[in-house]
Amino acid sequence: MSAVVDRPAPEGVRERNRWAAPPRPAWEEEPAKTGLAAKGLVLGIACFAVLFPLWIVIVTSLSPKKVIDDTGGLVVIPKGITFVAYQELLGGGQVQRAALVSVGVTLVGTLFSMTVSVLCAYGLSRRGSLGHRWILMTLLATMFFGAGLIPTYLLVQALGLTDTYLALILPSAVSVFNILVLRGFFMGISPELIDSARIDGAGDWRILWRIVLPLSRAVLAVITLFYAVGYWSAWFNASIYLTDQKKMPLQNVMIQLVQKQERPVGLSAQINTGQLSPLAIQMAVMVLALVPVAVLSPFVQKHFRKGMLTGAVKG
Repeated sequence: MSAVVDRPAPEGVRERNRWAAPPRPAWEEEPAKTGLAAKGLVLGIACFAVLFPLWIVIVTSLSPKKVIDDTGGLVVIPKGITFVAYQELLGGGQVQRAALVSVGVTLVGTLFSMTVSVLCAYGLSRRGSLGHRWILMTLLATMFFGAGLIPTYLLVQALGLTDTYLALILPSAVSVFNILVLRGFFMGISPELIDSARIDGAGDWRILWRIVLPLSRAVLAVITLFYAVGYWSAWFNASIYLTDQKKMPLQNVMIQLVQKQERPVGLSAQINTGQLSPLAIQMAVMVLALVPVAVLSPFVQKHFRKGMLTGAVKG
């Protein structure tokens, strides 16, 4: 009798199987056509509600001043494209400096927050660590009780951090929720792996670097995105701790443009001469603030289910 040999599926079949829907359980009925139509309609309306305002912002930022004046404000249907607003914003001045400040604060702050959160979460995931229970209870207490804005401001002022970039990072550097998610994921790692590494002579630093972190890429990607988006979108700390306009991040400059109708320092005289619409500048700044999040989110989206749900329910 000849043996049956399992042959790998062709490349095209594997590609189709990867995007195919998972098999439906035997006890679950097939969805009705009306249900599928209603689901598609709801998803379509939700997508339209999200994408339509973004479309208006992008089209208005790319529209010439004459088109904006003819429509009386926001542009829905493009009638000509110009990149003058972006050229003026990125050509120097306050907006370009604010964008560099936001990028620097986001990179440094995310690296610092992830380092502290990973080390704290790994220590709390080892039940025999020194002061494990007391430290965990202290962190949990901070989620329900806070000192308030005035004591926090006085502390930042006493440390000499006012009007410095550290004031944009340190007051909100660590999230207890993110630490708990990381801790839950670390506790879900097989103890046999860590025990075998200890038998081979590996210490805690080597175990963390060689075993725990490679197995936790999903949750690390999600938490990194959370911290990065938080730093990039933050504006409140800058509004109360900074007085130097040269140190303001991009979000605060955008608020000044949208709410106070101020012209960014460093723009040419095209606004005064009527060659450039202030509304196009405002929309262009909003686009620049949205681009990093819109670009990074799809790459981390695949890790959300594995990273967040697994880390949140274990431990």
